[in-house]
Amino acid sequence: MRARPLLDKLGAFAAVPTDMPDPIRHAVASDAAAICGIYNHYVEHTAVSFETEAVGVDAMAARIAEVQAQFSWLVYEEQGELLGYAYASKWKPRAAYGHSVESSVYLRRDAGGRGIGRQLYTRLFAELKPLGVHLVIGGIVQPNPASVALHERMGFVKCGQFSEVGRKFGRWMDVGYWQLKLEEAPQ
Repeated sequence: MRARPLLDKLGAFAAVPTDMPDPIRHAVASDAAAICGIYNHYVEHTAVSFETEAVGVDAMAARIAEVQAQFSWLVYEEQGELLGYAYASKWKPRAAYGHSVESSVYLRRDAGGRGIGRQLYTRLFAELKPLGVHLVIGGIVQPNPASVALHERMGFVKCGQFSEVGRKFGRWMDVGYWQLKLEEAPQ
């Protein structure tokens, strides 16, 4: 039996039989409800997202389509359930920023610690390279040790921090920024 590489819990490659379906695929409009289920938890209960109101299914489907017009929006699906997603979007609208993107990754609350975020990012970055993307930027509300750890394991380097740049739940929030030059990304 042939095997393909897959990252295990520790981020190491493990052999997986090829008859297992690939859990990562491109998002489709019908994924919007499940994506809202993941994302709106962060909107309503955490400062991870600076949105303050839940996102509706139609609005999420429109976001997916907008991102996919230029970049990738990937989902991780296991046994018919979405456990996470990752995507890249324009960093800034000015033309000279055209080779830089901002990345986002979100996991269902019970899906952390399994290497899903790393797998999603690995695939996302592989899809961004042929598009001429040079720099990936991740903005992370502080403190968020799990997200910082994921980004640093992926090769991101902290490049700055804004103090009290957002306000949510009656508190001022800091946001740190990490960057990854794609030619330096782990394969």
